[in-house]
This record gives sequence, C-alpha cells and structure tokens, in this order.
Amino acid sequence: MKNLKMFLMIGATVALLALPVTATNLIKASDNSVQDECAQANKDAWYAEFLKIRTTDQAKAFELAKKYLACPAAGEVTEAQQKIVDYLKKWATAYEEGMLKITFTDELYNKKNYPKAYEIGRQILAKEPDNLKVLVDLGANGYVLAPLKNAQLNAESVEHARKALQLIESGKTVEDWAPLAGKDAAVAYLNFTIGTQSVEKDPATSLKHVLRAAQLETPLKKSPFTYAYIAAAYETGAYAKQSEAYKTMYGGKDETPESKLALANINQIVDRMIDAYARAVALAGTDPQFATQKPLWLESLTTWYKYRNNNTDTGMNELIAGVLAKPLPPEPSPITVLPVSTPAATPTGTSGATPANGNGASGTTAPAGTTQPANKPATPAASPSPSPKPAGTKPATPDRPRR
Repeated sequence: MKNLKMFLMIGATVALLALPVTATNLIKASDNSVQDECAQANKDAWYAEFLKIRTTDQAKAFELAKKYLACPAAGEVTEAQQKIVDYLKKWATAYEEGMLKITFTDELYNKKNYPKAYEIGRQILAKEPDNLKVLVDLGANGYVLAPLKNAQLNAESVEHARKALQLIESGKTVEDWAPLAGKDAAVAYLNFTIGTQSVEKDPATSLKHVLRAAQLETPLKKSPFTYAYIAAAYETGAYAKQSEAYKTMYGGKDETPESKLALANINQIVDRMIDAYARAVALAGTDPQFATQKPLWLESLTTWYKYRNNNTDTGMNELIAGVLAKPLPPEPSPITVLPVSTPAATPTGTSGATPANGNGASGTTAPAGTTQPANKPATPAASPSPSPKPAGTKPATPDRPRR
C-alpha cells in the first residue's frame, strides 16, 4: 500500500508538469478524459473482459464491473444495455456479500478477532436471518468469549446457538459444517455454549445443555472441562437449592421420614457431582495443559467424596480409574419413596456408606447447616474454540478444547 501511494504521487507530479499552463486547456482535457474513459467502446471492452475472467479472477472482474457501473448513461439506454447494467449490479452485490462472509470466517477462526467477527455476523444476519452456517459459527464459538467480559457478545452467542439448534431440529442443514466435523459436532458445541454461558444465572438450563454436549461423539466428550461444568451446574443449581430447603425445613430438628427422603434426594445429586469431578480428573490425567485446573477438581472431588463416605477417601482412586468406562449418569429423578432399608445412593466405587453429615460422620443428618462443604469447588474456566484448518484445505475434526 505504501509503494502504491508513492507510485500515485510520482505519477501525479509527472502529469502536473506535463499539463498545459492555461486552465481552459486543463478543463477541456479533463472533460475529454472522462468522455473517452466511458466511451461505449471502452464499456463494451470492459464487459467482454469481465465475462472472460468472472470465474477465474473475481477480484479483477469486480473492479471492471465497478468501472462500468460508475459511468453515466450516454443518451437513451437500450434494453440490451440495461440488462448488462442489471446483471453487473447483481453480480457485484453477490461478490461483496461473498467477500463479507470470507472476511467473517477469517476474523472468527483465523484471527480470532471475536468482536469484529460478531460485528460482521450481524451484518450478514440482518440480510439473511436464517443463515444456519453463520448462526452455527457464532453460536458454536460462544463459549470462548468469557475472557472478553463482554455481556452483549455473550448474550448474542447464546441467542445464535439457540436459533441454530432450532433450525437444525427442524431439519435444516448446511453444505459444509467445517471447521466442525459435522452436524453432531455443531450440535455439541452449540449446546456447550448455552451451557457454559448460563451456568451462573441458570444452572438447571446449563446442566441440560452440557449433558447433551457430553453425550455426542465429539472432542467435548473427552474434555475434562465438560465434566467440570456438569459438576458446577449440579452444585450451584439443584444441590444449592435442595440443601437450602433442607436447612430451612429440617435443620436442628429430629430426624423424620420426610427429612430422610429430602436428604436422599440431596445425596443423589452429590453422587452426580462426584461422578463428574472424577471424570474431569481422569481425563485431565498428566496433561500439562490442565495442570492448573486438575488440583482444584481433585480437591472438590475429595471434599464431596469424603462427605459421602464417612470422611474417608478409600476407594476414590479406584473410582477415578474406572469412571470413564461407565456411562455418564443422567439427571436424577426425584426419589419419592425411600427403600425399606433406607440406604442412600452412592457413587460407583465408593464404600456404600450410610449418608454422612457435613463433617463426614455416619448418619442421616443434613450437611452441617451449610449449602456445601468447606472449600467450595471452583467453577471451571472456559476452554477455547475448535482450531480450524487454513482456508482452502479440508478441515479435520476440531482439536480437543484446551485452555
């Protein structure tokens, strides 16, 4: 661009030195130049060249179309000439819209300039509100926006993800899901965006969507972050709500069949949390990219595991070692009748102890008057978007989400 500006400046200087001195000659030369430039013969030549290169060199063809359309009409426009003008306008508009979508993809996946990508996405969706490809691209990448702390973009990403899921469920599809591996990957990441963006304000909704993301055969199924979000959704949602209700209704009172039932429902939620944290720890393994989060997940797992197992971690390592071989448990159904022996549900691999109190002692009392054990498990951080292949190549399955 700098060399181009210098070339234009030099050219302008040479042209100025060569001009006649009189202003009259300058005006006449300018008028003749415009007339000659837009002569019908030139326009015909531009159009002929446009037709030759419109599929092989679209950038140059676009410049020729703009030159043609910039020329004023000379006299009465024939029907044939009007058809050419209409066609060039339609072609140029389609080219500009296509280039906008290319720029959108580049800003989103290559440059990772999310504010710019969402800005361009708004422009595209203003004209094409049901453009599923753009909705998927914006919605599936919404979970990486957390570090930006941009509430507007977060809300937009959830809105786009919801609409994309609705369109997919109605049967709409796209020709190329890239850089996602296919429809299942799109559905998984769209659900993951909704789940991660709503975990604090609406953990019940978050849980449903993250569980859905974990059920599909995509990289998210093998990401420890997925299960850390599941644990966080259980903890901040159903557990916090039911534990607070237990404290209000039964705290400091004698044990009753109703309090036992309430505690059994709480404990089955805790068991889901234990399962999810165990999966997060197991999937983190020794991978250094999870070195920061794994100790937090392990601490949370240990806290909850001891709460359910008489304040001991005996059997916890075995739980971690075998948890990935077991199906992910669904959301628990409410327990309405206690079994005759009144055993509480326990996570696979635990000691099968009687429900423990908040201090880990055996019994069926509530969790020590608190909504959760000490050392509250940290909410997991968001992971980045799937990495696309460079433009022009066939994308592979996105990389496993990583921090």
